[in-house]
Amino acid sequence: MTEINRKIHVIGINSFKFEDLPIKLQNLFFKTVNVAVPNSYFEKIKSWSENNFDQKKIFFESQSNNKLINWLRSQKSDVILISRGDPLWFGIGRILLENFSKDELNFYPSNTCIQLAFSKLKIPWQDTIIVSIHGRDSNQLVEALKTKPSSLAIITDSTSKSLEIIQKNLSELNLIDFYNFWLCEEIGFDNERIRKLNLKESLPTDISSLNIAVLTKTKKNYSNNNIPLFGISDSIFKTFEDRPNLLTKREVRIQILADLELPNDGIIWDIGAGCGSIGLEALKLRPNLELFCIDKRIGSKALILENSKRLGVKPKFIFEENINNIFIKRIFMTIEKPNRLVIGGCDKNTKILIINKLAQCMNIGDIIVIPIIDIQTIKELKEALEDKNFKTNLNLIQTFKSLSISEGMRLEPNNPVFLLKGKK
Repeated sequence: MTEINRKIHVIGINSFKFEDLPIKLQNLFFKTVNVAVPNSYFEKIKSWSENNFDQKKIFFESQSNNKLINWLRSQKSDVILISRGDPLWFGIGRILLENFSKDELNFYPSNTCIQLAFSKLKIPWQDTIIVSIHGRDSNQLVEALKTKPSSLAIITDSTSKSLEIIQKNLSELNLIDFYNFWLCEEIGFDNERIRKLNLKESLPTDISSLNIAVLTKTKKNYSNNNIPLFGISDSIFKTFEDRPNLLTKREVRIQILADLELPNDGIIWDIGAGCGSIGLEALKLRPNLELFCIDKRIGSKALILENSKRLGVKPKFIFEENINNIFIKRIFMTIEKPNRLVIGGCDKNTKILIINKLAQCMNIGDIIVIPIIDIQTIKELKEALEDKNFKTNLNLIQTFKSLSISEGMRLEPNNPVFLLKGKK
C-alpha cells in the first residue's frame, strides 16, 4: 500500500483577518500553496494572498461536495482547507473522515459559533440543546422544541429558509411567547451583529447568510386579560419540564370540558389534577363553580396555585395527597361531593374505587369523565359506571398538528386518548 505523505490541514476560523490566526497557522499558510475555501467567504480569504504572501496560492472554491473530495484527492502536496469554528462539530470534519485516513488529516479548531454567541449574550450554555438544520430536515428541531429546553441553539442553512421554518415551528407548537429569539450573524467577524427578533412580525430582509439562532426561555409576567375564555394554550400553564404528562393537552382538554356540560353552579372534583389545567379552565368558564383539585405528586399544589394566578381563578381546595388517603380520613365526610368529576392520573383499581366511593353521592344529571390511554381498562371502567346507574359513551380523541418542514408541511400525531363519559 502506497504511503500518502501529503497532509490536509483543516483550519477552523472565526475571523476574516489573517493576523487573527495563531502564528503557527500563519506559518502553515506561508508554506502551503493549495488552499480550499467555502464559497460563502471565498473572496475574503483569497484577499489574504494579496496582502500577506509572496508565494502565489492556488485557491479552490469549495461547496463541501464531491468536487471538493475529488480535488483534495488529486493534490500531491499539502493542502489547507478552511472551515468555520470547529471542523469536527457539525462541520466538514465528518465528511473528510469518511473519505480520507486519519493519518492524512490534521484539525485545527477555533471557538464554535455557538460558544461565541453565548459569550456575547452573556448566558451560560452548559445545558443548551444544540440542533443543526444545515443541510438536514427539521425533525430534530421539532423534537427538541417539544421538550421546551431552557435554551436552544440552532445552526441554520441560508439556502433553505431555515429562519422561516423555525418561526413557523415555534408558532405551530405555541412557543412564540415561550422563548426570546436571538439572531446571531457573522459571529466573531467584523460585521458581527446580534438582534433580538419578535417572531410575531416578519423577519428582517437584511439577514446575513452566516447566521445562527439562539432561543432562551422568557421570564414572562402573565396577565389573565390576554387569556381566551376557552381553549387556553398549553404554553400558559406552568408544568415541570421533566413531567409533561402533568398537563392535559389543549385538544383533549377542550373535549373534556365540553363533555362535563359545566353548570352555572356546583362542585367539580379534578382527581389526578397534575398542573390543574382541566379544573382551572372549568373555573374560567364557570366562575361560580367550586373546584377541588387532588393530586398525590409532590409539588402539584404549587403548580396549581401558580396556574390559578395566571388564569385569575381560585380553587376552593387543593389536596396534595393520594385520593386513597382522603377517603379514609374524617375530612372526606365533611367536604362537599362533586356534581362533576374528572378522574385521571391513577391506575385502574384506584379509578374503580373512586367511582364506587363518589358515584353514590352524585345526583341525577351529574357527570363523570375519565381520560384513558390504556385500552385494556375501558371495559371494566365502563361496567363500573353502568353498575352505578350512569349512562356511558366512549370517544376516541386523535388529533394531528401541522408542522412546517423544508419541503412544505407534515402532520404530527398527538397521542390518542379515549374519553369515557358517564351521566347519571
